[in-house]
Amino acid sequence: MSRVIVIGGGAAGMMAAAAAADKGHQVTLLERNEKLGKKVFITGKGRCNLTNASDIEEIFEHVVTNRKFLYSALYGFDNRACMDFFEENGLRLKVERGNRVFPASDHSSDVIRILEKKLMGLSVEIRLHTRVESLVTESLLTENGCDKRRIKGVRDERGKYYEADAVILATGGVSYPSTGSTGDGHRMAEETGHKVTELYPALVPLKAREDFCRDLMGLSLKNVTATFKEGKKVLYSEFGEMLFTHFGVSGPIILSGASVINQRLVKNEIQLFIDLKPALTEEQLQNRLTRDFEENRQKQFKNACGGLFPARLIPVMIALSGIDPDKKACEISKEEKRNFARCIKALPLTITGTGGYEEAIVTKGGVSVKDINPSTMESKQVSGLYFAGELIDVDAFTGGYNLQIAWSTGRLAGESAAE
Repeated sequence: MSRVIVIGGGAAGMMAAAAAADKGHQVTLLERNEKLGKKVFITGKGRCNLTNASDIEEIFEHVVTNRKFLYSALYGFDNRACMDFFEENGLRLKVERGNRVFPASDHSSDVIRILEKKLMGLSVEIRLHTRVESLVTESLLTENGCDKRRIKGVRDERGKYYEADAVILATGGVSYPSTGSTGDGHRMAEETGHKVTELYPALVPLKAREDFCRDLMGLSLKNVTATFKEGKKVLYSEFGEMLFTHFGVSGPIILSGASVINQRLVKNEIQLFIDLKPALTEEQLQNRLTRDFEENRQKQFKNACGGLFPARLIPVMIALSGIDPDKKACEISKEEKRNFARCIKALPLTITGTGGYEEAIVTKGGVSVKDINPSTMESKQVSGLYFAGELIDVDAFTGGYNLQIAWSTGRLAGESAAE
């Protein structure tokens, strides 16, 4: 019977511990917080979007960084297997818009409860309030004379040593640091010779230069298209829902866009264009404006836009149009209508930066995939050491994909460590 230690009691860590214990091995789970699943508890606004029910090919399409590295993990324990796992262990699920999968109860605590029950049933030893300070390794001389290291155990911050045959590092990234994701895993990985790529906040709200965002704070726009551009190059475009904040923009399509542009924002500002009427071509929109203005021909321009936008957005669009707000609708020229239509199809925003890690759903960057065997999640530098979850340099768009990565890499790491 092997002794397996899992560091980190989040999604990946709990799944890894269950997978290793299910193979009949002695598993100890060390968690620095007072309870397991602290970040799982707040995901999906407390509802826990635990995976996505789309085809596996679509799952891969939503992975932003190093998707090929995840082939073994995701095919080995895909979204269907994940859903089966939770349902077989007593969690009722439901599928919502965008194929997002939630517990039927809408309570993330039920996901954690199912995992805790599974761990207890497998006799996993859970030690809370236990922060691991370092990994303990030893040098081995291989048959060809190379010096290679293997894991021996871990030491906590109080100096207590835990001996192990295998260690799974699943401490998370650095997003939402209040949940305990403070970069300990990255530090320990670097101390044992692993490369950690540059870190960025991902799935994070964006800062905009335009002052009108503050005036529109709290306004949600549905069925719009957000397009991010660097010069003439389109970096990302997505249809869906967005939200104005006191410093910029947020919402599903903005968060996903942030994961694509965050590295570029370090050096350059990025242009964001919001298509408020994506169902209409520019020509169709001009025709609609002509009809609307004809029906309201004696009204002032500022009072003739009621059917086009939410009330709070009207003053902003009037200001951006360049048309005199007191001008009668019947006096608006063809050229002015053309320019107004272009503004509606591409409401411009200048993105200057992102929110911080305290607002980021996930971390972009992490332990380099070049240092990890994708078939097992074992380190190429230290035998017996495995990685799982957000700690690794992999990330995906919003919609349950990042938690699926955590479940899949955790499962693979746990099963491999047990072997």
